[in-house]
Amino acid sequence: MNFKGKLALQQRVLPTYRVPFFDLLASHCEDGMSLFAGVARPEEMIAGGTTHIAKHVEAENIHLFNGAFYLCYQKGFINWLEAWNPDALIVEANPRYLATSSAVKWMHARGRKVIGWGLGSPRLSGPGAGFRKMRRMQFLSRFDALLTYSQRGADEYAALGFPREKIFVAHNSVSAKPMFNVQRSTFNAQPTLLFVGRLQARKRVDSLLRACAEMESKPRLLIVGDGPERAAMESLAKEIYPSAEFIGAKHGAELKPYFEQADLFVLPGTGGLAVQEAMSYGLPVIVAKGDGTQDDLVREKNGWQIEPENYDALVAAMKNALSDVARLREMGRESFRIVSEEINIEKMAEAFVKALNYVNT
Repeated sequence: MNFKGKLALQQRVLPTYRVPFFDLLASHCEDGMSLFAGVARPEEMIAGGTTHIAKHVEAENIHLFNGAFYLCYQKGFINWLEAWNPDALIVEANPRYLATSSAVKWMHARGRKVIGWGLGSPRLSGPGAGFRKMRRMQFLSRFDALLTYSQRGADEYAALGFPREKIFVAHNSVSAKPMFNVQRSTFNAQPTLLFVGRLQARKRVDSLLRACAEMESKPRLLIVGDGPERAAMESLAKEIYPSAEFIGAKHGAELKPYFEQADLFVLPGTGGLAVQEAMSYGLPVIVAKGDGTQDDLVREKNGWQIEPENYDALVAAMKNALSDVARLREMGRESFRIVSEEINIEKMAEAFVKALNYVNT
């Protein structure tokens, strides 16, 4: 399935982990794809990537304010559209990006379609909720279709009033379909738990250390990653779980031996793009609930979703997971099936092409 046209795709930034998807999507665009993306703020510490098939044009990101008031203006948006002259445009469906409205008007003035790509639209409450809902729908109504990361996101857009037939779910994915499954039988000397991610406070590695200390059969704990909280976590580990192994930052193929050694993958805090990669190695997973992307990826048959900041739920899930090796292996096989058959960058690209062909029929 291909898009028979020229695609333009806007992103605020181009992180390394998105490069394989963008290049794959570009390979499905018969007349090519141009990607307009700028550079993140230094404090975000987002590693930028380089595409090989998609034509990356660097935007000049002008960052305004911070936190809840953050806005971004991408200078040169219209110049890029004029130079590329696309048949369709996909943009981040985020009203904080100030150049988007002008880009949508430019496309529609030429009879061309625009698709918004976003997480969803959580229910609003409190003073002014009705007005904010109206403003949000006014923004979304400019798009000819919406792409969203999860079924929850699709349901939220539909509840807001956007036509459901114009909403397409492209499950958030950063990994290709795995080619083989790691075979595991019993635990070795002790079960091995793995964490992969940036060492930030919101990742709750402190909770993971404390939970390991509560396990009757003390697991081996591998912590892969680096970040501002590393020194504090190493200090805490010396006090409550000195056997914890801090591996440091690893990327790409460097991660393979750690996934292969693990029996269970645990992300007790928010975020976590490594979940799908862990599942591709046949690992059951424990993750904190977040923006909805976990709902489709982590299910009762392959893992546990716990409430963020709920330490007791983390401990209970870990004890449950490690209590039955045979069940844990079966859950790992289900993880592998999900990312092989349902959620991978190939399936994600298919959803994008489906949405493009829908708006261009």
